Amino acid sequence: MQPLPVAPRRPPACANEGPTMSLRDLALLIAICLVWGLSNVVSKIVVGQWGVAPLFYTALRFAVVLAVTFPWLLPAPRPIWRILMIGVLMGGGNFALLFMGLQTASPSAAAIVLQLGVPITTLLSVFMLGERIHWRRALGIALTMAGALTVIWHPEGVELSYGLWLIAGATVVGSLGGIMMKQMEGVAPLRFQAWVALASLVPMALGSLLFEHNQWPSAMAAGWPFVGAVAFTALIVSVVGHTAFYGLIQRYEANLIAPLTLMAPLATIAFGVLITHDHFDMRMAIGAALALTGVLIVALRRNHVAPLLLLLREEP
Repeated sequence: MQPLPVAPRRPPACANEGPTMSLRDLALLIAICLVWGLSNVVSKIVVGQWGVAPLFYTALRFAVVLAVTFPWLLPAPRPIWRILMIGVLMGGGNFALLFMGLQTASPSAAAIVLQLGVPITTLLSVFMLGERIHWRRALGIALTMAGALTVIWHPEGVELSYGLWLIAGATVVGSLGGIMMKQMEGVAPLRFQAWVALASLVPMALGSLLFEHNQWPSAMAAGWPFVGAVAFTALIVSVVGHTAFYGLIQRYEANLIAPLTLMAPLATIAFGVLITHDHFDMRMAIGAALALTGVLIVALRRNHVAPLLLLLREEP
């Protein structure tokens, strides 16, 4: 997903207790997580089974997002160089690496490795924003990294998964963009998505033109299902899903929402096993348990400098 800018939220009615999530909002959050979980699988089918070029797919997705959000493009956020850099990092660069990785990696494994975005964001906030972490969050970071490495490293202990390393690189790029986003306040979510799409479309289109071949034939061979996949990932996942999620994080405390968003990687694993028949063995189960436990520990600890950055990580 294209993470959205941090905005101030209303303080809870009670000093020590935030508002309880309504059943309607809980159902909405579950639906959002299911959509995010399915998105990974859809992208895997597009680039892995249909053979659509990943940079071309990325460019098309952002072209659709830009077409829908174009009315919100102006006035431009300031400074404009920062929003362009954030857009490239959190949008095109992040998605390009992710889709290149999904050419060979399974959605289930990708969902686990994507959890590296939480400890990476936390560590970057230490160096760039002055965030301080204590032993519990350090333990969460260590568990998440151990879980991801359990999935990335092959059983032989020698060969590494190239696709999963690309996905790990995507988390680094996206996390860096998220930290930079903290330094830009007051950007409306649809305006933010418009500028991420604009900043990503041009380099992704040029990259596809220079480095990829047979883009249109592979897309046309996939036919209308490919059109549906682009519409789903661009409109439902990015525009609708992230705008709805932004509304939730304005109404509720980060500590309440963050643990619930772990439904998204669990949904990806379930959809991956059911739809793309991902191989999910004991090693994957252990890696998932370690990574998600680590994310939960980090998410439940109070983050004084960037309380919502952990929520606004990339969901494809």
